[in-house]
Amino acid sequence: MNNKIVSKSPDDLLSIASQLIKAHPLARIFAFYGKMGAGKTTFIKSLCQVLNVSDMVNSPTFALINQYQTDLGEPVFHFDFYRIKKIDEVLDIGYEDYFFSGFHCLIEWPEKIEHILPDETVKVVITEEETSGDRIFYF
Repeated sequence: MNNKIVSKSPDDLLSIASQLIKAHPLARIFAFYGKMGAGKTTFIKSLCQVLNVSDMVNSPTFALINQYQTDLGEPVFHFDFYRIKKIDEVLDIGYEDYFFSGFHCLIEWPEKIEHILPDETVKVVITEEETSGDRIFYF
């Protein structure tokens, strides 16, 4: 993780999302780490905007996966593994079909499936500065 970027406001997120994509132009799998309320879903919404997603973006907390479409008709897959209890739940959705599709995969709570993440996964850590509430992004 060579980049450390401080966000003082949600207005910074589009710029940070653009920087992430520019830093990893060939990457397709992004894993987002952070405590509950760190801003993972909010950041993914900005990232989807940068990727030209035309659909409404929201957390797939209960569905495990949402599929969005870009303006070019390409899928973007958004995973939220917070509620999984066993890795079998991920195996049952056929995660390989998504992870190895060549399309963008955005993963919340990847620590639950760490051992099946592809080696090329870009890890993004979001922390909150305690006194200011600023969000700090590492990637």
